[in-house]
Amino acid sequence: VQLQASGGGLVQAGGSLRLSCTASASASGRAFNRYSMTWFRQAPGKEREFVAAISWSGGSTFYVDSVKGRFTISRDNAKNTVYLQMNSLKPEDTAVYYCAADSRIVPTRIENQYGYWGQGTLVTVSS
Repeated sequence: VQLQASGGGLVQAGGSLRLSCTASASASGRAFNRYSMTWFRQAPGKEREFVAAISWSGGSTFYVDSVKGRFTISRDNAKNTVYLQMNSLKPEDTAVYYCAADSRIVPTRIENQYGYWGQGTLVTVSS
């Protein structure tokens, strides 16, 4: 499956952004609703880290502690798209955000277990 992330930009602290990640048809024929979807981010000079994930149906979501209560991951399987709504943004949220797909029903937080990645979208939060 090919993933296209979008929605990044420059925002002031306290502001909001919504990231989108749209999947193209999989060469294997696997449907989008058979991929768990995850957002990772990589801040300047730091390793890439898990941010949020959502199960196949969207019934289960997972977040890193630092974004709980501020970020919401969701998906629209009819549109082959996963979203990351980011509210109350902080300067420390500044990073390139990547979406990733995995065939597990329950998503993993382990980066190297993901075989499909979007190209990344830059989020910059000014203080």
